[in-house]
Amino acid sequence: MCRVCGRHSDEILKSCDGDLAEEKTMSAFRGCRLFVTCSARETCQTDFLFKNLNRSKTGVVDMRFRLFVVAFCTVCTAQWVMADVTKFVRYDHDGQASYGIVDGDRVWELSGSLFGEWKKTGANHPVKSVKILVPTKPTKVLALAGNYRDPLGDKPVPKVPEPFYKLPSTLLAHEGKVVQPADHEGVHYEAEVVVVIGKQASKISPEQAKDHILGITCGNDISARNWQDNDIQWWRAKGSDTFGPVGPYIVSGLDYGNLEMELRVNGDVRQKTNTKNMIHSIDEAVSFISQYVTLEPGDLIYTGTPGKTLPMEIGDVVEVEIEGVGVLKNQLIEAAE
Repeated sequence: MCRVCGRHSDEILKSCDGDLAEEKTMSAFRGCRLFVTCSARETCQTDFLFKNLNRSKTGVVDMRFRLFVVAFCTVCTAQWVMADVTKFVRYDHDGQASYGIVDGDRVWELSGSLFGEWKKTGANHPVKSVKILVPTKPTKVLALAGNYRDPLGDKPVPKVPEPFYKLPSTLLAHEGKVVQPADHEGVHYEAEVVVVIGKQASKISPEQAKDHILGITCGNDISARNWQDNDIQWWRAKGSDTFGPVGPYIVSGLDYGNLEMELRVNGDVRQKTNTKNMIHSIDEAVSFISQYVTLEPGDLIYTGTPGKTLPMEIGDVVEVEIEGVGVLKNQLIEAAE
C-alpha cells in the first residue's frame, strides 16, 4: 500500500482501465505522490521503474513489471521523503473505544497513549467492522475565518489569523448525521483541513509548530448563515450540536502545506482547492493561537474553507476528501419534532 495516497498497487493498476500501455501506467503512478517524491532517485527502485516504463517498443508492460509494481509501494520505504506517514483512527469495537493504525482494510489496535508512548497490541479488525469515532476528545476546538482569498470578496485580507471557537459538543464522527435546527433552513457546508495538536503548545514559533502537531484530518464546518449574519456572536451559527463533522482518520507525516481538498454534495463537486492557497499556513496559525491560548494534545483547529458555499437540502450527503487522508462522509437530516 502506498503510505501517502493510501492506494494499493492493484488499485493503481486498475486506474489504467485494464490497459497496461506505458503511457497510461505512467500517468496512473504519477498520480501517486510517493512515486514522485523519492529522495534517493539515483539508487532506489524508482529509477528502475522509470527505465522499465520507457523500455518497451510494443507499448505493453510485461509480467516482470507488473510484479514489481505490486511490491513498489512497500519496498524501500526508508528512502521516501514522506516515509513516516501514518494513519491513526479512534474507533469502537464491542463497546470499547481504542486508537489504532489503519493499514489497508484492517485497523491494528494500539496500547498506551496516542499523544505519548504507544505500541501495537497485535489485535486487529477489519475497518468495516468497527465504528469510527470522533478522532480525539479535545479540551478546545478553534476555527479560522477568512483563511482563503476567494471567499473574502472585497474584504481586506486578514493580516493575522482570525480564529473563533467551536464547542467540543459540536463534533460529529464520520457517517454521523448533521441535524438541521428546526428554526433554520439551508445550513451551509465548509470543507476544511483540521489540525490535531499532539503536544502542548504555548508561545511557540511557526518553525516549532510541526513538533506540536500530531497530524491532520478532514472537517466540515457546518454553518447557519442566517444566524451568522444576524446574531452578534456565532455561538449557534457555528457551534450547534452536530455542526462539526471531523475524521475519519488522523494522518501524520504528510506535507500539509500542499494537499488537494475537495467537497462533494451528492457526488457533485462544490469546493476544490489546494492547501497551498491558505492565506496563513497551518504552522503560522498554530503559532499565533499559542501566543494567547495554550493548546493541549487532542485539541482541534479547523483551518478555513475556500470558495463560495451553498445551502444544503435535507437528505444531502456531503463528502470532504483530503489528499492522503481519506473521505469524511455525513448526511443532513431534519431535527426531530
